[in-house]
Amino acid sequence: MKPNARPANPCFSSGPCAKRPGWTPQALADACLGRSHRSKDGKAKLKEVIDRSRAILGLPADYRIGIVPGSDTGAVELALWSFLGARGVDLLAWESFGEGWITDAVKQLKLKDVRTLRADYGKLPALAEADFDRDVVFTWNGTTSGVRVPNADWIKDERQGLVICDATSAAFAMDLPWDKLDVVTYSWQKVLGGEAAHGMLVLSPRAVARAQSYTPAWPLPKLFRLISKGKFNEAIFAGETINTPSMLCAEDALDGLKWAERIGGLKGLVQRSEANLTAISTWVAKTPWVDFLAKDPRTRSCTSVCLEITDDWFRHLGEEAQRATVKRLEGLLDAEGVAHDIAGHRDAPPGLRIWTGATVERSDVEALLPWLDWAYGEIRRAAAA
Repeated sequence: MKPNARPANPCFSSGPCAKRPGWTPQALADACLGRSHRSKDGKAKLKEVIDRSRAILGLPADYRIGIVPGSDTGAVELALWSFLGARGVDLLAWESFGEGWITDAVKQLKLKDVRTLRADYGKLPALAEADFDRDVVFTWNGTTSGVRVPNADWIKDERQGLVICDATSAAFAMDLPWDKLDVVTYSWQKVLGGEAAHGMLVLSPRAVARAQSYTPAWPLPKLFRLISKGKFNEAIFAGETINTPSMLCAEDALDGLKWAERIGGLKGLVQRSEANLTAISTWVAKTPWVDFLAKDPRTRSCTSVCLEITDDWFRHLGEEAQRATVKRLEGLLDAEGVAHDIAGHRDAPPGLRIWTGATVERSDVEALLPWLDWAYGEIRRAAAA
């Protein structure tokens, strides 16, 4: 039978993600609209996003943080185009976004000295094999695999290369060790539930020194340039963006940051995300047809939870039929208005992906889980008929 309780918010998409609890368009009423982003008021809004982000994340005083174009993808590619090539690079990949950064380095930048450390979906590569005399590029949390690194113990304190970390589905939900990271990227559209198209770039002093001393061999698009008139462009990290940002999106980012402050800052955000993971873990432990894609509990994401269907009937279907089955399950839940956009990523093994970042209420996760049982039961009954 259909469950009685329904999630109050059925948005479980992995990006753009659910708005913070209680959000309405009225939250944007104070947006700096119809004004230049380079006006005094416009720059003040953008600087406020930077300052509040710095405070919540606990960035060291000598780390820069700035707003850049193109969401997290733009921020990562700005970093790859600007910093790689000075020395050899190790690239780690265990899901589609990490593979994308390998493609950038090998096929677009055509770097010669590249090592790749890969693992299948659900696993991590051999982290201990990363060489920190080289640059190292990795994702902290694999958004399409639901696998995160358990800690940063494998990153050496004494290193010659830069550590470049794509943290888009980790920032604000996981405690990032800034002293181990030189370049970190994320976007507004994940844990804070903001709107898309804007990225954030965090640089350590070591990364700034690289930018000042190294000129890549390839042309840099204007959107990637950290050097202006021969000097490091500090203005980017004070609210003067490279290109025109959306001030409406900036206001939304501010709303998310202020909400984060109200619930206890980074600690509160992490606790909410981990509580959502715990709710799913409890359900998985007693549910015979499903399991985590990440088998090691230490590596299970608390934001992009990826599940595989382990039922024998499903396993014996071909991949095309498996994906069609997942789409039917997603469609049933969507039609009931209890969950939107929870099919796994197109590059991942067929399964489910449920966003459990801090803007998602645990009560909504708990209300969703019986509906997953109901929808899968409906599909199995239809197949047996």
